[in-house]
Amino acid sequence: MDEKSSTDRSSGLPFHEPSHVPPSEDRIRYHTVRTEVNAFLGEFIGTFMFLSMSFAGTQIALNAAGTSELTADDKPDVAKLLYIAFVFGASLAVNVAIFADISGGKFNPAVTTALLVTGKIHWHRALQTIVSQMIAGIAAAGFVSGVLPGPLIIATVLDASMSITRGFFLEAFVTSQLVLTILMMEGGSAKPAYIGFALFVSELSCVFFTGGSLNPARSFGPACIVGFTGYHWIYWIGPLLGSLVASGEYYLINFIRKGTI
Repeated sequence: MDEKSSTDRSSGLPFHEPSHVPPSEDRIRYHTVRTEVNAFLGEFIGTFMFLSMSFAGTQIALNAAGTSELTADDKPDVAKLLYIAFVFGASLAVNVAIFADISGGKFNPAVTTALLVTGKIHWHRALQTIVSQMIAGIAAAGFVSGVLPGPLIIATVLDASMSITRGFFLEAFVTSQLVLTILMMEGGSAKPAYIGFALFVSELSCVFFTGGSLNPARSFGPACIVGFTGYHWIYWIGPLLGSLVASGEYYLINFIRKGTI
């Protein structure tokens, strides 16, 4: 024992040897469970808030002038399309900013899948996150249906001019834009805004033709309330394909830029 330690003990001051004992298994288990519960609740609340605000805005836009169509005089109603795209983009940006440090602010099974494929989250986190997002999607649709007057008219459906095949590939393409933005953006205070802008431009490109899903939870929730279409699968497989394409682009870009992942 050195001279300083002897002096501390003799003076009656508190003395503590450095502890090299690893945390107990119970403590590790408690920390892990608390972290996972926190992530689950963060994703549920964040997805619920994001979709509730987006659904409410979409309901307002589709009810404008007493029509639920996205057309005016047989042409796309640009004002409605802008309104819907903006409310989705703004709602996503705000809620990502709130929940990014709590659960990651994913709010989308397609985004969660991309993070799993690129090794940014573990499989158990991805699984419970997707479950949380799907439940939140149903809750948000039910909430908007109960709070706002009139029938729920926010379900994603194909425009009469679109075939199922075209709708499928359009959903995949626009989802890849959103997911690639999320994967390529580093942390920072501006990241939520960029993600919101990515959803905004993606919605502008597809909301008239496919309803602008890009998110299985967004389509699944309203479908549980108003019923499923025969082509509902495109709102699952399309975004998931888009997330895989974006993941592949992310790997390729990083390989060329850094020589490693």
